[in-house]
Amino acid sequence: MLKQRVITALIMAGLFLAAIAYVPVPGLALLFGVLVALGAWEWSNMAGWRHPVARGLYVLLVACALVAVYVYCRLGEQPSRLQVQPLLGLACLWWSFALLWVKGYPASAVFWRTVVIRSAMGLLILVPGWMAAVYLLSFPPGGLLMVVLVIVVASADIGAYFSGKQFGRHKLAVLVSPAKTWEGFWGGVAACTLLAVLLWYLLPERAAHIGMASVVAVILSTSLASVIGDLTVSMVKRESGVKDSGSLLPGHGGVLDRLDSLCAAAPVFALGLLLAGW
Repeated sequence: MLKQRVITALIMAGLFLAAIAYVPVPGLALLFGVLVALGAWEWSNMAGWRHPVARGLYVLLVACALVAVYVYCRLGEQPSRLQVQPLLGLACLWWSFALLWVKGYPASAVFWRTVVIRSAMGLLILVPGWMAAVYLLSFPPGGLLMVVLVIVVASADIGAYFSGKQFGRHKLAVLVSPAKTWEGFWGGVAACTLLAVLLWYLLPERAAHIGMASVVAVILSTSLASVIGDLTVSMVKRESGVKDSGSLLPGHGGVLDRLDSLCAAAPVFALGLLLAGW
């Protein structure tokens, strides 16, 4: 399984880097939108929509929300910070509530078990994540920042996997994701801390005013958000009785199984950069 995961991950990484290097921003927004639509299709099943027509309508709803955000925030032009920053703040607030639900599961399911609430959760997970990713592309240099975001999430995941496999004893959220441990969590934190120090040394001259503490705070906040995103989707999958959101990606499950951490991390990363003075 590890070999299959690595092969799939390398293919995805290659395609991602090629897209960042050669596809213009509107094309990347559309490409990310297609991935979000695939994630919405998978989420619709977990939300409780079973008929293909109902699931298709849910995907259409998500797509309309993406278009609305794209137009409102002028993501195809030069996005306005005054329009985007409040939405990023609301997205981060949503993930704070999600953390409380994860900590309180299964008792917390009484608040979100219905099809309507789970459908709304999907919108809150997918749409702000897409918005933040596209907004990052407007930063100088946006493509590089997107790569950094993916590296942060991957570092948290890889650090947690290997430290948890080697030292894992104490469960992090046994009722949500039994395989995750506190030792793995701290291994991911350690990996991201080292990454943050390295990134601070590599900051361009235009960002020289940003101190190491700010970089570490942004990177660690982003990595913590990625864990919350993963646990939130795992919680809904457990409540829905499914192991993976889909089977499109060998060794990884569905598209949403790869997007969950990124969707939570992207708004936190983008807002962190704004607050740090990027």
